[in-house]
Amino acid sequence: MKGIRILVAEDEDKLREIVLKYLHKEGYEGFGAADGEAALDLWAEKKPDCIILDVTMPKMDGFEVLAEIRQTDNVPVIMLTARREEDDKIQGFEVGADDYVTKPFSPRELMVRIKALLKRSGVVTADNKLDVCGMHLNAEEREITIDDEIINLTQKEFEVLIYFINHHKLVLSREQILDRVWGYDYEGDIRVVDTTIKRLRKKMNEKGECIQTVRGLGYKFKE
Repeated sequence: MKGIRILVAEDEDKLREIVLKYLHKEGYEGFGAADGEAALDLWAEKKPDCIILDVTMPKMDGFEVLAEIRQTDNVPVIMLTARREEDDKIQGFEVGADDYVTKPFSPRELMVRIKALLKRSGVVTADNKLDVCGMHLNAEEREITIDDEIINLTQKEFEVLIYFINHHKLVLSREQILDRVWGYDYEGDIRVVDTTIKRLRKKMNEKGECIQTVRGLGYKFKE
């Protein structure tokens, strides 16, 4: 399974790099933004599984960025702030933050909070086991069970399914799926996405209906 993607939106270069370093050590795929507009661009392009969002940033502050994201996406968000005022935290939660960390903070504590938030939010990680769309998914063993029958999936089929589950509220384009599962440097035909999804649906039998085609746009997973 591809690593969980985490966006770190923080205008302090040193702090952003420290957090990214810890993320990489924990096996996450981290990428950073130094201002609010760049954070929104990366969110739209990469569809991260979690966002670490600083309140005070140039161009757009964290509250504005989160308000924009929450119009279409329930991605887990942890806000960072140097402020200790209760009103700031209340505003963050009202806009849609899931957790709040006040600077200065321990990167190790942040990693623990990230893991806890991903688990609470139902984001599939390597140690998850969950039931979704009438299927039991064992991420560690790369297995799905339907009607007590274990379904064997290829690595790419499994990664596509995980990507759908983790972004079930979004319509995902073929380009986004190709980039996430096959990688930026993949030089093959984009039709590999349709072929893989067709095989996946067939293996899922009637549960294949959970993967819906959105004409002209891509695919969407419906629980």
